[in-house]
Amino acid sequence: QVQLVESGGGLVQAGGSLSLHCAVSGGTFSNYTMGWFRQAPGKEREFVIAIRWSGGSTSPADSVKGRFTISRDNAKNTVYLQINSLKVEDTAVYYCAAEPYGRGSLVAGSYAYWGQGTQVTVSS
Repeated sequence: QVQLVESGGGLVQAGGSLSLHCAVSGGTFSNYTMGWFRQAPGKEREFVIAIRWSGGSTSPADSVKGRFTISRDNAKNTVYLQINSLKVEDTAVYYCAAEPYGRGSLVAGSYAYWGQGTQVTVSS
């Protein structure tokens, strides 16, 4: 059984930084394309960025370009999301997701496994 557990969320002031982690257990982590999504209150879940199982990240969403960076450590079965220059509009629950041998789809339905999410709240 594949399990994803996000951590690292919290309350931060605008302009600050956070590092989100997603630890994966079960399955073979190195075979998973890992994606980060987020969902703000009253809004649909949106794609943020992904990193492919074969290496290389996808283009991030326009709203986070230049501020969000994804990386992975296959030895630790963990994917990271570094968030810099946080904005109030980045406030959301952040989810990681896994897609076996995926191409890095922007579509949430393409991902087979999901974590429970971690809350990021940015204050002005």
